[in-house]
Amino acid sequence: MTAPRPARVLVIAGSDSSGGAGIQADIKTITMLGGYAMSAITAITAQNTRGVSAVEALSPDLIAAQIEACVSDIGVDAVKIGMLGAPAIAHLVADRLEALTVPVVFDPVMIATSGAVLADAATIAAFERLMRRATVTTPNVPELAALGGPEAMAARGVAYLAKGGDAEGATIEDRLVRPGAAPVVWQAPRIVTRHTHGTGCTLASAIAVGLGAGLGLVEAVERARAFVRAALEAAPGFGAGHGPLGHHAVR
Repeated sequence: MTAPRPARVLVIAGSDSSGGAGIQADIKTITMLGGYAMSAITAITAQNTRGVSAVEALSPDLIAAQIEACVSDIGVDAVKIGMLGAPAIAHLVADRLEALTVPVVFDPVMIATSGAVLADAATIAAFERLMRRATVTTPNVPELAALGGPEAMAARGVAYLAKGGDAEGATIEDRLVRPGAAPVVWQAPRIVTRHTHGTGCTLASAIAVGLGAGLGLVEAVERARAFVRAALEAAPGFGAGHGPLGHHAVR
């Protein structure tokens, strides 16, 4: 009996030297959910559970070459976009996505769990093209505010998942907003832990795997949320700050 072909997910994002977020978290998530992960690395970071100490963006030409190498040979069923690092990179990625018809999940990485700023104002402005192209954009509370809030997102006419993990309270609320459709709201008890490094990367990649495998957006988000919660519960407890999730332990 032939095994089903895994969803091919291209991740365009930065590298996290400590393995908790970025490309490393994306690859773990995609693999654990049965997908096939490929990467176009946009930036190298020096970071750990306590914060980001250095960032160096790669050249747009090298990023474009990585994307082309994956698309032209293995092919792509879905794309996940994370940290981009520079306006030129954001525009390059938007250019390359115009030639693809696959689902795109855009995690507008601006602020790390530690509070480090990972996108300047010009980069955020360049996100406009990516939000229009994306199947869904996944901002957390401060990122949604930086993008202008729900009113600005409604004016753009784009689908987005407003993540509530950074809000106060014992209940987490995530809200999926789509043009022309009623919002879908999920609520769950907060998992009290400091080991939350890479939750946004993990969620976006999990959604991308689902979309690449043919799931609808609501079902893909539901499965991704369950995966993140299980990984939070399984966190190994590494590091002195915001530790990584337990991707490896989710079954």
